[in-house]
Amino acid sequence: MPTMQDMTGQVALVTGAGGGLGGASAVRLAELGADVAVLDVSADALKATAETVRGMGRKVLELPLDLTDRAQCKEAIDKTVAEFGQIDALCNVAGVLRCGKSEDFSEADWDLVMKVNLEAPFFLSRAAVPHMIEKGGTIVNICSTASFKAQGFFSVYCATKAALLHLTKTMAVEYIKTPIRINAVAPGGMDTALAGEAHPAFAIDPEIVGRLGNPGGMCVIDDVADMVAYLASPASRSMRGSCVVVDTGEIVW
Repeated sequence: MPTMQDMTGQVALVTGAGGGLGGASAVRLAELGADVAVLDVSADALKATAETVRGMGRKVLELPLDLTDRAQCKEAIDKTVAEFGQIDALCNVAGVLRCGKSEDFSEADWDLVMKVNLEAPFFLSRAAVPHMIEKGGTIVNICSTASFKAQGFFSVYCATKAALLHLTKTMAVEYIKTPIRINAVAPGGMDTALAGEAHPAFAIDPEIVGRLGNPGGMCVIDDVADMVAYLASPASRSMRGSCVVVDTGEIVW
């Protein structure tokens, strides 16, 4: 008898899969038996993830697309369905982090963070829903402890993650009478390329910076990827509109 986390015969699309949490999530889903479409703005970054997935005997589709373009969000879903004939799980992992004083934050950075962190999950989900509405499917959004906790000099990032959390919950309600399940993971700090964008280029109050950490240390990326895969799989069948925090105690500290 297959386990509830068996995803054999299913297809998952993972954004931000060129490395970090996105890459780890794509590999974990493949380990569970899913064929995977991997999306990243960098075609070169996708190659290592795709090679790992193929090495497991799973099919993989590389999608070097730009999530700031709404048309390319729809293209990602269309190409996934054209290649595999279905999409069973959409994992919105891609994210952008920019640090800055609110009075100095550029309009270009505002647009980038909003488009990748908030708009892309919505437009990807909107395009995926028609393919899931009858047979079922899951959407997993990557929120953050920033969804709950104010972090000075990261106001725009925090705003997008808080909005994405509520988008997760409201869409889960909207589709609660269908076989579509929508949930989220809220990781704490992880040692990823995204975290490397968090270093300010200006002097800031150390007490404010101190709010970003906790004695528990940083999260292990594979632990968060395990939760992404769990929510994408049938094992989480009773979960709708949930947000699971994986943060080594950052929220309670």
